Amino acid sequence: MTSSPRTGHILLVDDDPSLRRLLTLRLESVGHTVTDVDNAQAALVVANEQPVECVITDLRMAGIDGMGLLTRLCAEHADLPVILITAHGTIPEAVAATQSGALDFLTKPIDKTELLARVDQALAQGGTTRGGWRRVWQKRLITRSPLMAERLEEARLVAATQSSVLITGDSGTGKEVMARVIHEASPRADGPFVAINCGALAESLLESELFGHEKGAFTDAKTDKPGLLRTARGGTILLDEIGDMPLSLQVKLLRVLQEREVQPVGASQTVPIDVRVLSATHRQLDTAIAEGRFRQDLYYRLAVVTLALPPLAQRPEDIAPLARHFLERFSAVDGSRAKVYSPNAMERLVAYGWPGNIRQLSNLVEHNIALSRGPVINRQTVDKALAQYGDAHAEATLVRPLAEARDEFVRDYLIHLLRLTQGNVSRAARLAERNRTEFYKLLSKHGVDAGRYKPDAGSL
Repeated sequence: MTSSPRTGHILLVDDDPSLRRLLTLRLESVGHTVTDVDNAQAALVVANEQPVECVITDLRMAGIDGMGLLTRLCAEHADLPVILITAHGTIPEAVAATQSGALDFLTKPIDKTELLARVDQALAQGGTTRGGWRRVWQKRLITRSPLMAERLEEARLVAATQSSVLITGDSGTGKEVMARVIHEASPRADGPFVAINCGALAESLLESELFGHEKGAFTDAKTDKPGLLRTARGGTILLDEIGDMPLSLQVKLLRVLQEREVQPVGASQTVPIDVRVLSATHRQLDTAIAEGRFRQDLYYRLAVVTLALPPLAQRPEDIAPLARHFLERFSAVDGSRAKVYSPNAMERLVAYGWPGNIRQLSNLVEHNIALSRGPVINRQTVDKALAQYGDAHAEATLVRPLAEARDEFVRDYLIHLLRLTQGNVSRAARLAERNRTEFYKLLSKHGVDAGRYKPDAGSL
């Protein structure tokens, strides 16, 4: 039985609104999700921020044309299939584009059957190449960082193998998330993903959880327990904080990895296992090996490939997108309208060192949402939240330059006036004892949109 073509997320780029509407209707009629934009610059933003699986772009557009967009996409998103739209007179250019990296081209007027067939081809190709990998990691990771791009490429290559992978990095850098991404892109993706924190359990409990036990093996062993190495059969197990595993269990784990079989506590026979082992740690294992706290032979078994995740301070490009993501996520949990950071507040977030990495940023955003009154989170709210971490630099920044404090006061004052007058600029200007022209200049200078405060603004 032939499987039906799968649906995907299509990015449509064309400066002709009527053609965009027509193609969007055709694509959505068979189940595709479509994001349409009218220029290449907007398309690049979407490609960076959304899990796009195929791009359809016109060849001739104002500004960056289709060829320019293709060049940028090939450089920044080499996994993304691109289909060009061309008029009959530009077919030679379209053919040249396919030699430069485009998957295919469509000629105007565009036949619906041909359009859908080309998209099916693009999505099928994406499912077996880097496009499939892109869809996997964009479900879980938000990043624009060149450093993370390097780690992701390494992860893509290793995902297709059965090799053991050691993921290193400071606490809060996303080691478990990366492990899940590797699992979901691997041949074992249909199997279970099981994680255990080797530093969170007492030695005897960790042994039982990992290797299993037989009924009666110890006082509380009322029934047989298979253990996670067997529970994860056909899938992947993550040994989180492997650097905290006691030496006695390191010996037993080494034997399991060598023999591919496990002996539950209290059992006399071994049981074969079928599981891929990933591990993670924030510790320096080379130091632990030198000090006799970690076995070197186990290290070589676990670290066939090592992925070192950078701290958030080395990924400044990711701070703003992550902050916006957490704002949306926590607001959705509360059922409230998503808040935004003021430009000064976002600058503060980007400038901060984030010793607790992504976990600390998530905590701070949730704290800001809880304690901010209006829809905009200002710099002072961020500074107060950072001070709770005992950071001397954060506390010092509570006393800000006069110009910065004045700007924030003026912005808050303008917003207060607009709320009082329900967005009526004339009334707000009179209350401020300023003429309309001057008041509009103040609004523009401080990035305040009067329309947001009109009674019908919420219905847009």
